Amino acid sequence: MQTAMKLMLTAALVLGFTACSKKGGSNVSSATGWKINDKKGGFQLNTRYKKQAPAPGLVLVEGGTFTMGKVQDDVMHDWNNSPTQQHVQSFYMDETEVTNAMYAEYLFWIKKVFPPTDDNYKNIYDGVLPDTLVWRNRLGYNETMTNNYLHHPAYANYPVVGVNWIQATEFAKWRTDRVNEAVLEREGYLKRDAKTQDVASDATFSTETYLNAPTKAFGGNEEIVLKGRNGKAKPTTVKGKDGASESKEATNIYAQRSSGLINPEYRLPTEAEWEYAAASDVGNREYNNYKGQKKYPWRGAYTRSGKRAYRGDQLANFKQGKGDYGGIAGWSDDGADITNAVKQYPPNDFGLYDMAGNVAEWVADVYRPIVDDEANDFNYYRGNVYTKNKIGEDGQVELVTTETIKYDTISNGRVMARDFPGQIAQVPVDEKETYLRQNFDRSDNRNYRDGDKQSTRYYDYGNSEEDVKKEVDTKRMYDSPLHNVSVDSLNQMERKYDKSNKRTTLVNDDARVYKGGSWRDRAYWLDPAQRRFFPQDMATDYIGFRCAMSRVGPKSDKKKRARN
Repeated sequence: MQTAMKLMLTAALVLGFTACSKKGGSNVSSATGWKINDKKGGFQLNTRYKKQAPAPGLVLVEGGTFTMGKVQDDVMHDWNNSPTQQHVQSFYMDETEVTNAMYAEYLFWIKKVFPPTDDNYKNIYDGVLPDTLVWRNRLGYNETMTNNYLHHPAYANYPVVGVNWIQATEFAKWRTDRVNEAVLEREGYLKRDAKTQDVASDATFSTETYLNAPTKAFGGNEEIVLKGRNGKAKPTTVKGKDGASESKEATNIYAQRSSGLINPEYRLPTEAEWEYAAASDVGNREYNNYKGQKKYPWRGAYTRSGKRAYRGDQLANFKQGKGDYGGIAGWSDDGADITNAVKQYPPNDFGLYDMAGNVAEWVADVYRPIVDDEANDFNYYRGNVYTKNKIGEDGQVELVTTETIKYDTISNGRVMARDFPGQIAQVPVDEKETYLRQNFDRSDNRNYRDGDKQSTRYYDYGNSEEDVKKEVDTKRMYDSPLHNVSVDSLNQMERKYDKSNKRTTLVNDDARVYKGGSWRDRAYWLDPAQRRFFPQDMATDYIGFRCAMSRVGPKSDKKKRARN
């Protein structure tokens, strides 16, 4: 009997220890057994994090495999979209194209924080302004759009145009900071309403600055950048060697990436992401196969709706034929002559609007005639230029200031700020990051395997870099014009046009891909696989953009399994 009682007592103790272990398991390290998130210090981790919430304006595009390219016909004979099998990770994409109202908010913020009346900031505001003159035509009257399209409330929900690729990428950076700024304010890490009441040219919020040097955000104003949530970071009390109590400064008082609060950056989608999202072949899925590939973002081989209630209606805004941009009065084919307000046509199977028609859209990629699937078939993207934070003499990250801000003069003479005060200055990666690496060996990878010296017919294995630089004008793989625009010491613009009549292409490292048909294009260009290019520093009245954001964590919100 006593033996039985001992066994029962032993079992009870084991169960008790097991229960205790499970109870505290989420806050105990499985690596060391140490306590996580101890108020007295130590390793901190957001153990309550569930999943990434969609940031403003975005919808989830679940990643997967698809055939990139492979249009129905190739009447242009470019052979620039041969079919390749690619896999894209899950990501988020803007439900609609960026509208005039969204871009106007950007302009308002820039004008408030960096007043163009101040000579120090004049070029910042001028550099982000869309080019409204893109609407002009030598033999057409379009002054109404020139004067009203960007600012009039009648066009507030129409996609913004006249924005070049550089401006689109800068908008995405600005949007990242404003969204994260609002999140940290909501969570109590920033003073409430500081983003509107206290912001100034020398006191702005940058996501990367906050993550790398939080005390320098908002110009180092500790009344705005709070220590702990709602400024309640209390010092901890510990016992010293002599048994006396000591006050120890609180640690982990600022939000970090490990907090799970800060969103990844807004950016332009890659060409592969954009095409995958536009095609939305998921609507043709049956089990683990696609039942054919769509010609358009919607099902079917025609541009008109086959549904009884909407039969005959056009499913996108595009040019119907010569001199026909929207049908006859009283019976419009697509309800628009120029662009149209967003969400006027049905979304595709991912819930995205206007992935064909309305405006074509910038994507992140540098254009090349082929997609090099032999080099990579996962998250394909041509255009990587790797940089790192600039470190000052004090060993701390160096911020851009009014005195150190750099401007670029682009080919049409416009002066644009490379970065804004308050952001961390960037420099190219060097041998410290590239030495003995197998996956990359340089900072600029835009012309890798298609434009660099190794890919040209002039490649000389034993040739030195100095010799190659001397031959750059005559032995380039893509012999495009070399225009040069600069500003001299007297602030006079010098334009040096390339007058050579021996140039053979317009393709170079500054030619960017744009996708999707527009209000100016025939139905042929509505195919998601179609691809064209345009100089990154030029704008038109038919190219707009939308933003994307990478997804962190699992591929989808719901667990998937094969059906028996």
